[in-house]
This record gives sequence, structure tokens and C-alpha cells, in this order.
Amino acid sequence: MNQQHTTAASKAVVQAYMDTLMKGDMDALRGFFTPDTTWTLAGDLPVSGTWTGPDEILGEFVPTMVARLVPESMEFEFEGLIGEGERVLAEWNSRALARTGGRYNQHCLAVFTVREGRIASVREYMDTLHAKTVVFA
Repeated sequence: MNQQHTTAASKAVVQAYMDTLMKGDMDALRGFFTPDTTWTLAGDLPVSGTWTGPDEILGEFVPTMVARLVPESMEFEFEGLIGEGERVLAEWNSRALARTGGRYNQHCLAVFTVREGRIASVREYMDTLHAKTVVFA
């Protein structure tokens, strides 16, 4: 497979993942991950570190964050993708009311690595000071 085709295929997987995320279909998200996918969140938040496999990512990492937000207030706004080969950069905004009462307004970037049509790894970057101050206060 040539580089251009690999890039298009990788971007299509991440686009489908983001579309599914925006719909809030957490069960369908599992199918995008390999059994040993890693999701790494930079920083020193209680959810920072590396989570491995869909059970940890969707069963521990995501619920730990979501538990600190008012679910009905959560909104995602997808900004776009940039890709090269099997690596795809996704950009989105997350907004919600934190259970602490503050407004969570986060701009996120993540580098996805796609192999054989599934997400093999994710490195996510965001303003961890904002998250710490508003969500984990």
C-alpha cells in the first residue's frame, strides 16, 4: 500500500471514530481499538498516564473523567484531521459543566496511530492546568 493510500485509510478510521464519539456511542467505540491499544494522556492529572486496551480506555479512563462532569452538559466539536501515513492528528473541543460548578472548555489534540484498520495508539494533549483547576479541583 502506498503512502497516500495509507494516509487516506488512516484518516478514514479516525474520522469514523470521531463521528462515533460525537454521537456518544461509547459501545461502538470499542470496535475501533486493538486489544492492546494504548491511550496516553500527558500531564499530572489523576487520569494522566497510559491506559491499555479498550477495557481500560473506555471502562476506566473515560468514566473517571466523565464522572466529574455533568453528562447532559457535555458537548464535542470536531475541528479536523491532518494525516501522514498511519499517523493522524485529530483536533476537537470539549465543553461541559464540571460537578465542581465550573465551565470546562477544553481544546484537545491527539495523535492517533492506525494499523490494519484499527487504532493502535493515541497520545492526547490538552490544557491540563485548566482540567486540574476546573474538573479536578
